[in-house]
Parts: sequence; structure tokens; C-alpha cells
Amino acid sequence: MTKRFRHVAIVGKHQADGIRPVLEEIAQFVAGQGLDVSLERDTAMSTGITGFDAVSIEELGRHCDLGIVVGGDGTMLGFAREVARYGTPLVGINKGRLGFITDISIDQYREALAPILAGDFEMEQRSMLEGGVQRDGHQIFAGVALNDVVVSRGATAAMVELRVDVGEQFVANMRADGVIVSTPTGSTAYALSAGGPIMHPGIAGWLVLPIASHTLSNRPIVLPDDAEVRLTIVAGRDASVNFDMQSLASLLHGDCITVRRSAHKVCFLHPRGWSYYATLRRKLRWYEG
Repeated sequence: MTKRFRHVAIVGKHQADGIRPVLEEIAQFVAGQGLDVSLERDTAMSTGITGFDAVSIEELGRHCDLGIVVGGDGTMLGFAREVARYGTPLVGINKGRLGFITDISIDQYREALAPILAGDFEMEQRSMLEGGVQRDGHQIFAGVALNDVVVSRGATAAMVELRVDVGEQFVANMRADGVIVSTPTGSTAYALSAGGPIMHPGIAGWLVLPIASHTLSNRPIVLPDDAEVRLTIVAGRDASVNFDMQSLASLLHGDCITVRRSAHKVCFLHPRGWSYYATLRRKLRWYEG
């Protein structure tokens, strides 16, 4: 795919030590390629960088045709949810640890970014989840997730019991430390550590899996992404729900968490020759024998 960009927004993990000179260097590099550069407002305010315009998320979505995210996957998750409704494509430069979706090394950003800015890149789209919490017929919480929706037990030792429904069909009552509903993107996050399979991002499906299930026969299941998943609190105290990093604690018996496919997708740009399998090999150290 070929597209020449005009106006680039840069967002960074602004609480990270030493991020300011890195962001300034990347911004200067992008400007040197002949593009307009703005900084996301919170990034500019937190780092004290004043050499570029500071824009809100709404302004960024309306006026910028590319976003560069500098940080780790957590930084990307938060920003991607905010701009998905605008369709702004994103490039991730990894200054974190693992970096499944911020996949350009900070040491190689010049070589990787220059062709992308000139319009030479590979594009992929990732599905997101949306939903909320219903209590007594009223929605008390709403959220969007690129990785997963997680319902967890409270701080006590007791498990949580959840009724799981898909569409109009009852699936099971699960007693466990919690239940994860994951996108393919999230299958390499919490779901992976909980024993779930890796799902290729091209699969139109969700992964539902219990966390430390009381019943060993409760196994992960991959579902089509065209049906709503409902998790209803049957038993357990102080359970909580997380849509990525958006949380609601102290769920009550009878509360229903609904999860469905979002109308928006996140668009990621990668250097030419990028491979999902190569990312897995590198990040999961599959090359070690």
C-alpha cells in the first residue's frame, strides 16, 4: 500500500524516565522528512516540550493522518482506543519491555520510519471489544478494549462464579479466579499467561477462558465474533471488571457484563516485510533451542 502522509501526531509514555529527549529526537526526524508534527496534549504538557503544536485527541483525530506511539504496549493500548473512532493509522516504537504491538525498536526507528512516512508500509487492522456493566436494567459502566475484558474475584480467597451466555445460548457456570474475554491481539497478553492459545489477528473470533478454574474440564473456547458474550455474577464478593485498563470494582450479584465486537478497528502500520510469526519468534524466544 502507498500513501504519503502530511501531518503526524506523536504520543509518548510521558511518565517514563528520559522520554523527553527521545520524543524530541523523533519529532525532529519526522519534521525533517517534510511532514507537519504535533504532540498529543498530555504528552506535551507532561514532558514540557514546547517546540511543536499540542493537540487534543479530537483535534488529532480530525487533522492528523498518522500517529506515532513511543512507549510500550500499554501506551499503545490506551492511545489506540482513543483514536480508533477516527481511523487514524498508528506506528509503534518500542521503549518498553515486551512490545507485541509497539514493534519497531527504538534503536532502529530511523530506518523503519523513513519508508513508512514516504508511504511504503504494510497495514493491518485489529478488532476491538466494547461493552459495559448492566445492573437492574441500567448500564452503570461502559468500556472499550483492544486486548481483553477480564472479570476477577475480589481480594478474598473465595472464587467468583459466573454464568456465561453467548447470544441467546447458555454456555456454562464457571467457578474460577475470573474469566477473560480476549481479542486475538490480547491472546498474547493475560490470556496467554492464563493458559490460553495464541490467536492470529486475522481470525474473526474471541477467546473465552477461565482463570484457575475450579473445574479442570472448563477449558478455553474460541468463539465467532458476531455474537454478544454475557458474564453474569452468580457468587463471589467484591468482583471487578477491567476493559484493558478501565476498571469497575465491587460488582454485585446479578450484575451482567456484556461484551461484543466494536464498530471500530485499530489500524497498525508496519515496515515492509513485517511478519506476525517473526514477532512471535522474537518476543517469545522461539528461536532458543
